Amino acid sequence: MCGIVGYIGYRNVCDVLLDGLKRLEYRGYDSAGIAINDGNEIEIIKEVGKVSDLERIVANVAPKGNQGIGHTRWATHGGVTTVNAHPHSDEYKRFVLAHNGIIENYHELKEALAAEGFTFISQTDTEVIAHLLSKIYEGDMLKALTSLQDQLRGSYALAIMDREDKNHIYCMRKGSPLVLGIGEGESLCASDIPAILPYTRKVMYMDDGEIAQLSSQGIKVWDAKGTPIQKKSFFIDWDLSMAERGGYPHFMLKEIHEQGGVCRSTLKGRISGGSVDLSGELSMDEHTMISFRAVHLIACGTSYYASLIAERIFERWTDLDVKVDIASEYRYRDSKITPDTLVVFVSQSGETADTLAAQRKARACGAYCLAVTNVQGSTLARCCDDVLLLKAGPEIGVAATKTFMGQITALYLLAMYIAKVRGTFPIEQESELIDELLQIPYKIETVLEREHLIEELASKFAFSQNFLYLGRGISFPVALEGALKLKEISYIHAEAYAAGEMKHGPIALIDPNVPVVVVAPKDSLYEKTLSNIQEAKARHAPIIAVGFDGDERLASDADHVLCVPPTLEEFSPFVTVVPLQLFAYHVAKKRGCEIDKPRNLAKSVTVE
Repeated sequence: MCGIVGYIGYRNVCDVLLDGLKRLEYRGYDSAGIAINDGNEIEIIKEVGKVSDLERIVANVAPKGNQGIGHTRWATHGGVTTVNAHPHSDEYKRFVLAHNGIIENYHELKEALAAEGFTFISQTDTEVIAHLLSKIYEGDMLKALTSLQDQLRGSYALAIMDREDKNHIYCMRKGSPLVLGIGEGESLCASDIPAILPYTRKVMYMDDGEIAQLSSQGIKVWDAKGTPIQKKSFFIDWDLSMAERGGYPHFMLKEIHEQGGVCRSTLKGRISGGSVDLSGELSMDEHTMISFRAVHLIACGTSYYASLIAERIFERWTDLDVKVDIASEYRYRDSKITPDTLVVFVSQSGETADTLAAQRKARACGAYCLAVTNVQGSTLARCCDDVLLLKAGPEIGVAATKTFMGQITALYLLAMYIAKVRGTFPIEQESELIDELLQIPYKIETVLEREHLIEELASKFAFSQNFLYLGRGISFPVALEGALKLKEISYIHAEAYAAGEMKHGPIALIDPNVPVVVVAPKDSLYEKTLSNIQEAKARHAPIIAVGFDGDERLASDADHVLCVPPTLEEFSPFVTVVPLQLFAYHVAKKRGCEIDKPRNLAKSVTVE
């Protein structure tokens, strides 16, 4: 995943591009570059490292112009070098472009072009596109781009400039996201919304095969055959401040602290008279919900762990056959997908490549597809039969936190609503659950008030080399998510297991140098979890437990306890995950890690 931004209008394009790249840096930070048409030629400036490194170089050159494109790279083809950084051009610097995605047939295209005398200076698949465009262009850009699409295999989002055309930027998309911003006297393109928020909230989302022409007068769009089409525009209700740190040292910490508000926002308007009501939001009617025999929850990464939590809830509250799978596996398995299967795709961005491929498979089998996503108008949202939005606002930190909270909130509401329609639990149980669910945001905020205690504990273990995380039942996915957060941002090796599996192998890892983090709320499996703590203590491992306030037995068994407010067993993940997020954050901070931009990771994986 990489970040593209493009602008044409009345502003100093250099300022717009650098600002946009900073807002997209979570998408890639191996290198960055900009290309600006100054009226005579296109000047390309690029540098290895962060956008701030590029910015220092640009300050000395001070390019001027009102038309340009920029790119922040997450390397796929070719090493991290200035030559491999984007934008790339043909050898005459007439056509300059930035590219996200992977061109699968680039090798054969490159060989054919080299045989015709084209010279390559980089190792990238992107440079092949620039040379190929130079070869096929005969004075009509639309015709050239439709021909270009026919010859490229793979995924791409492209922003293209022609040195001889000072009035337009061209965009193409297949498989990789690209959003178009519609302003007054200006147009923009970007890989993600935060880059264009300072300039407009009116956007269009490109679909596969489409070609767009951006100008200061507006945006024109054609389909893959070159036929003009009218695109629906969306209004983005995110506030610009949501995409800024707001005084916090890192976006991740800000987003952890926003989780009470995210939970409230995701609940808002979906509970009426003490009952969940999604009828005004979902198009599926009661007959459709009653007809389902199975529900599949499909996701990647943190979204997958949120789905594992939801699996327990669907099993508890509904009579559906429940299956959870990783999208990259689901798409290749012989799963029994039928028209009476509800397939729920969970994705923060709505652009995850494997999740989109899994959705195409499910739709081809006739399943009813529902997206749980944070981005209205995303590819996943547009491809599914129904959408349930998280209402979390933009999440900039690469390690997901507040969107995990939004996901489990939305999935709980969905499970509760389906259970109510199918009549699988009584009204009085729904009322009790709703009353507690409405208290969850306050309980999350109570945990956040104890951050200083978690920071102190993180200081004691910041330089441990290995961690073991344990949990049972609904707490097992919480342990998985806690270990993932630690791995992602601190680079510490951490493994998570269902606590009952400890004696089946993981117990061999335990020694005095391996802290064991146990998620141990007072639930129906509490006694068994305490037994696992004793097994770890017998091997002299330091025990860090997450448990409910006032749990004296847990306090006596564990070396350290991170306390959270008590809640119903079903809702314990909402509060037990927060200390694990904060613990990972403060460990990474003590180690001096790049918390918002962890190495080798990107916010959304939009290529396979």
